Amino acid sequence: MKDKEIEKKINEVLDKIRPYLENDGGSVKFNRFENGVVYVTLVGACSNCPMASSTLEDGIETALINEIPEVIKVVNED
Repeated sequence: MKDKEIEKKINEVLDKIRPYLENDGGSVKFNRFENGVVYVTLVGACSNCPMASSTLEDGIETALINEIPEVIKVVNED
């Protein structure tokens, strides 16, 4: 897949996850995709939540890696 196609797919996966984050007062913003790494920013309640790293790794990263083979890691940018 080309990067633009991957970015479109990333946004589609994040759109599926976002309602769960919004239920807790937070959300996730896609920043960019480079060399297999997805850069996002956790916003709202997610930005300072003690469970943010778990949300990022167990939720967001797992979903993206499972759905998009080109994704190898997800990084939160503050």
